Amino acid sequence: MYLFFVDGHAIGENEAEVTGPDVNHIKNVLRMKPGDKVRISDGEKLCYNCVIKAFREASEDGGEAVLLKLLERDEDGTELPAEIVLYQGLPKGDKMELIIQKNVELGIKSIIPVNTRRAVVKLDEKKAEAKRRRWNAISESAAKQSKRTVIPEVKAVMDFKAAIDSAADFDCKLFPYENAEGMGYTRKILSQVIPGTRTAIFIGPEGGFDEEEVSYAKEKGFVPITLGRRILRTETAGFTLLAALMLQLEK
Repeated sequence: MYLFFVDGHAIGENEAEVTGPDVNHIKNVLRMKPGDKVRISDGEKLCYNCVIKAFREASEDGGEAVLLKLLERDEDGTELPAEIVLYQGLPKGDKMELIIQKNVELGIKSIIPVNTRRAVVKLDEKKAEAKRRRWNAISESAAKQSKRTVIPEVKAVMDFKAAIDSAADFDCKLFPYENAEGMGYTRKILSQVIPGTRTAIFIGPEGGFDEEEVSYAKEKGFVPITLGRRILRTETAGFTLLAALMLQLEK
């Protein structure tokens, strides 16, 4: 079933209403009709399987709306049982779009772009906000495609030390680094990520981290780990680690 995100106030006891751009997508792109089934989420925790009842005028803005009948609530949902946040060093070109798309598909909770010392890309405030709007649209699209219950937020760009400091209360703080110990140690550290925990993943840009950044991360409790004998690109490293955690967490 196709998934659509609906404001919580538009979900009643037995019915829900879809408004905005999704109406055109449902009616004219997907060409769905009354009787077809869809899935909706309030973007936080509630997810329902529904059937289209009718197309009508929206109750609030007068535009067109899709009236849905709620069939059943999905108690299990599609979210990982642990909160995992990606801190991503700003990459070159459009790599960030791929990073967001694939990490959202795999279950990331949120993504924080980070200015690091060796990052080639430097965004001023105006460019950063424009990029962020684009990145969040990509996150929403990926969340719909992968039938997520929530839309992971791509947050404002942070400087390196502020980003490290913001993860102070996480249960596990992972720092993939080419000079870390072997895979046995990585497996031991990853085994600590269990349901109910909060984990921060910090991925460097194309140029990696400089020694001062590595020292500061270690000082603040980040654990350097290896992802294998091969050097992974910045756009590959994050979802390689997240995929390993997803396989470990989901039953």
